[in-house]
Amino acid sequence: MKNLLILGAGTAGTMMANHLRSKLKKDQWNINIVDQYKTHYYQPGFLFLPFDIYTEDQVKKEGKKFIPKGVNYIQKKIEQIFPDENKVQLEDQTINYDLLIIATGSKIAPQETEGMKGKNWHKNVFDFYTYEGALALRNKLREFKGGKMIVHFTEMPIKCPVAPLEFVFLADDYFTKKGIRDKVDLTYVTPLGGAFTKPKATAALGHLLSEKNIKVVTDFAIEKVDNETNQIVDYGGQIVDFDLLVTVPTNMGDELIARSGMGDDLNFVPTHHHTLQSIGHENVFVIGDATNVPASKAGSVAHFASETLTDNILLYLDGKPLKEEFDGHANCFIETGKNKALLIDFNYTQEPVEGTFPIPGIGPLKLLKESIFNHWGKLAFRWIYWNMLLKGISIPLVSRNMSTKGKKI
Repeated sequence: MKNLLILGAGTAGTMMANHLRSKLKKDQWNINIVDQYKTHYYQPGFLFLPFDIYTEDQVKKEGKKFIPKGVNYIQKKIEQIFPDENKVQLEDQTINYDLLIIATGSKIAPQETEGMKGKNWHKNVFDFYTYEGALALRNKLREFKGGKMIVHFTEMPIKCPVAPLEFVFLADDYFTKKGIRDKVDLTYVTPLGGAFTKPKATAALGHLLSEKNIKVVTDFAIEKVDNETNQIVDYGGQIVDFDLLVTVPTNMGDELIARSGMGDDLNFVPTHHHTLQSIGHENVFVIGDATNVPASKAGSVAHFASETLTDNILLYLDGKPLKEEFDGHANCFIETGKNKALLIDFNYTQEPVEGTFPIPGIGPLKLLKESIFNHWGKLAFRWIYWNMLLKGISIPLVSRNMSTKGKKI
């Protein structure tokens, strides 16, 4: 018997367990998946928790229920990978492997910015990229009466790059419905040159911020959060005051990757951009937020990547050349408030453009256009996530690689 070991039972790891259990012969392959946490979170739902759109029960379930029969789920902390010895040290046992899939994700690292995780953390300085942070922020927003609110992210890459922008749009809608929008000074602070992460999207959609009276501060490279004066300060000396700071800290790969000597400066694993094979070890593959590929760290990317990775693992086991086909495909709904959303579809080289999705010329979804249909698509994704995505089920009409049909390229 040979051993396949998957590290991480989040979105990417769970999908790979479902894909490969049905592809690898049970009398030839043992499959183990390791994760120290019992709960699986629907992380896109963290965006909605602070605004009382989703409840706690809608964004979390027991992770083991999504692991397919025939895969051994090990709930233990992973101490270190020894890639040259083909083994992984857990908290109280060692597991040998013939093939390793790293799907250990990424986490926020507020400690990387001076003062961010200081005395005001989860008091008037909040994140919404963790379950705990989103809940604490929900409780704060319920009692917030007005003042200067900043929505900020520290640096790229981050999970779901559009989420900070979505947050500021939803905040505008939330305060409007509460009747206190005129008492809230909303500012979006970004290290980029524009509000959107892609230049063409910024040019096409920048008007949304001015229409909603949301101020924008660009090219802000944060140096510190001053907890005494309630200010964020950038390296050039620029200062932005706040009463409430909602920030996305630096995102980093798991510390396990650093301990194992397998990562870059942010603990992301160097990965071939098109095959998803580890650069350093041919029997190690990487998927999801753990990679250093220049694609969005989002569930849709992990979904598309999982299909290519499944094919490539089977090719690798047969001693055949790997497909260099993964193109960084991502599609993301961007909530803009008032029950509307945008949809963007892009990859490594193609920026978001106008068009129709998923059926060329028909849609029914419109790209780079606000609509209630896109909003419904965003909300429907939660059902798709729990019932299709995690189980490795292909989504009809949506191909793993980006199609140019129906797009104004």
